[in-house]
Amino acid sequence: MGVIGALVAGLVFGLGLILSGMADPAKVLNFLDVAGAWDPSLAFVMAGAIGVAAPGFWLVRRRAAPLADPAFHVPPANAPIDRTLLIGAAVFGIGWGLAGFCPGPALVSVPLAAPGTIAFVAAMVAAITAGSLLQAKR
Repeated sequence: MGVIGALVAGLVFGLGLILSGMADPAKVLNFLDVAGAWDPSLAFVMAGAIGVAAPGFWLVRRRAAPLADPAFHVPPANAPIDRTLLIGAAVFGIGWGLAGFCPGPALVSVPLAAPGTIAFVAAMVAAITAGSLLQAKR
């Protein structure tokens, strides 16, 4: 049941990304271009996502454990803001600003086989692999 649930959740998420325009890098870049051809429509997508997710988080927090795992895996509230977090956030932000993609929409767009999408996903996989190898060395 866990794999089927994950598949359905992934399909619904991907469909939502496509319908909201988040899988279109031009739309995302226009949202980030506040000094130029700014497109505020993604702010409404984000507000809608918060409106849907907030009650879900409230309901989940009332449970002792998630449905498919014996315990929640949540970082502590006092987790440090360290160099790794700052570097990861910077790389994510730079990649999003340059390409107009973050990981979810990039993976949804892979079947279109656009060269920019393929290059972004390849760079993302390389960065994830490099990060994992560096973490393993620690």
